Amino acid sequence: MLILARRAGESLHIGDDIKITVFGIQGKQVRLGISVPDDTMVYREEIYLRIKDENTRAIMADNNDLLAAAKIWRKKP
Repeated sequence: MLILARRAGESLHIGDDIKITVFGIQGKQVRLGISVPDDTMVYREEIYLRIKDENTRAIMADNNDLLAAAKIWRKKP
């Protein structure tokens, strides 16, 4: 993990398309501005982890459905 120190008003770039600017620091909270291409999704970590978990569950449900269907087809004469 890269750790950088930035002051309010300072920025950093990730590649050519992503710019993160520190807008302010108040107590333990940092306000960030993030410029990304329109086709890039940005999520808070807790939301990203929920989406990832839901996607994993959806894949598992699909696999279980396929296995159940395969068992039914094997039973047919």
